[in-house]
Amino acid sequence: MTVMNSYPQWQTLQRLSQQLPHMRSLFAEDPKRAESMSVSAAGLMLDYSKNRVTTEVMQSLLAMAQSAGLKDKINAMFAGERINTTEQRAVLHTALRASADSEIDVDGQNIVPEVQQTLAKMEAFVEAITSGEWRGFTGKAITDIVSIGIGGSFLGPKIATQALRPYWSGKLKCHFVANVDATSLVEKLKLVDPETTLFLMSSKSFGTQETLTNTLSARDWFLSQGGTQQDIAKHFAAITSNVAKATAFGMDEANIFPMWDWVGGRYSLWSAIGLPIALMVGMDNFRALLQGASDMDRHFVEAPLAQNMPVIMGMLSVWYSNFFNAQSHVVLTYDHYLRGLPAYFQQLDMESNGKSVTLDGERVDFNTGPVIWGGEGTNGQHAYHQLLHQGTALIPADFIMPLQSHNPLGEHHAQLASNCFGQTQALMQGRTFDEALAELAGSKLSDQDKAIIARHKVMDGNKPSNTLLMDKLTPQTLGALIALYEHRTFVQGVIWQINSFDQWGVELGKTLGNDVLARLGAAEESTDLDGSSNRLIRLFRQGHL
Repeated sequence: MTVMNSYPQWQTLQRLSQQLPHMRSLFAEDPKRAESMSVSAAGLMLDYSKNRVTTEVMQSLLAMAQSAGLKDKINAMFAGERINTTEQRAVLHTALRASADSEIDVDGQNIVPEVQQTLAKMEAFVEAITSGEWRGFTGKAITDIVSIGIGGSFLGPKIATQALRPYWSGKLKCHFVANVDATSLVEKLKLVDPETTLFLMSSKSFGTQETLTNTLSARDWFLSQGGTQQDIAKHFAAITSNVAKATAFGMDEANIFPMWDWVGGRYSLWSAIGLPIALMVGMDNFRALLQGASDMDRHFVEAPLAQNMPVIMGMLSVWYSNFFNAQSHVVLTYDHYLRGLPAYFQQLDMESNGKSVTLDGERVDFNTGPVIWGGEGTNGQHAYHQLLHQGTALIPADFIMPLQSHNPLGEHHAQLASNCFGQTQALMQGRTFDEALAELAGSKLSDQDKAIIARHKVMDGNKPSNTLLMDKLTPQTLGALIALYEHRTFVQGVIWQINSFDQWGVELGKTLGNDVLARLGAAEESTDLDGSSNRLIRLFRQGHL
């Protein structure tokens, strides 16, 4: 017996998955389906009525969540228990947005005061930079921030900063560097002035290969442009646990911000890793971002399962992954500022739940971690939506849209909304052969050709989607949206009984990459790896094919 079929609800859900009527019928039978299958929380509204579910299916899925002890697991996470069992760590990104009067213990110590102290330190730092009080080595104020990190230390701050562009103060420009490809850094350095640029380095160990390499190269550039070793403290700051290495680099200890073992990289934008966000939008808006996430946290902890937005979304993902063999999930944003969000959710979900063993170390024999992908919905409609509508794969979709635009202009937003809602409708209802044939009734085609063309225009429909709406994209609604997907990811991991908070696959890639790096610069040619790797190393050392 495996994890999934050990749940008492397994057989019922298997049966129900094979007996469901088309969603057209479900809507015809229940005109108020959308009202009963919608839930609101933290400024967001989820309409999940366009899913292959009935009341009985939802009840069974939520009963499965109860069988998995989901409520207890949620409470364990928020209480600071070491639910990251392979690394013996608590998982407390939620503590980063907890209220100042909260008490959350790790190893017998309340961590909330330290979190609040860090927020206060961030606020002073942001004020010094944005007010012009902080001066570079020639006495000029800072105008540009170059944020250097990778993974969660890069993507979260970048996407949130991009999403909150309407709230930028206009006092700074921010540039993000992650890729160790020198081109990424060099092109950014072309845009900035060493006299007015501050580099933010994010690495818990101060030794992450890509991040350290980029930071060392940035220092070399700075020194080559007139700065001195003594000037580094005016132009470099760090978010790291390794204060000794940061100060040896030349940074002022006052400008070094902490990272904690109980915060994973992909969950870290709420911490000092989020300094680029705070610098661009101000601490009031950064705190609003935290508040939105905190609002979703409270909903996740307190709401009954049947009205719990992250639980519903997580269980729907389990439904399609494990009962319909869905291999991927698409996230479609209908707001230009949110165009990077699918990439962020991709990292969040796939790094968390891309696992093949249970918490007990047993090999799984069921789907975990679907491939997350997506982009701007309107652009996708003229490209990959073709596969969503008529392809053979079942691909559940999330549609995300604010009801109000930051840039109202003519009918633009109405057209955007019509695209969003029209796509969810088309995915759900599809087009029958008779409907397609009727559309061709007035054409001059022969009856035989009409029948052939009609077959090409048939769409089965019954393709599931969620629609997530908010009044307007604000720091608070963005915080709630990101926290929603964090908790959705956690729910899936609980059902699959996997550890959503380690990333040993990432670690293996780092280890082998370091080994290859040593061989690329070694005096003797590498011969003891596999034939392909040896040959690739040899070609690189030659520098030509």
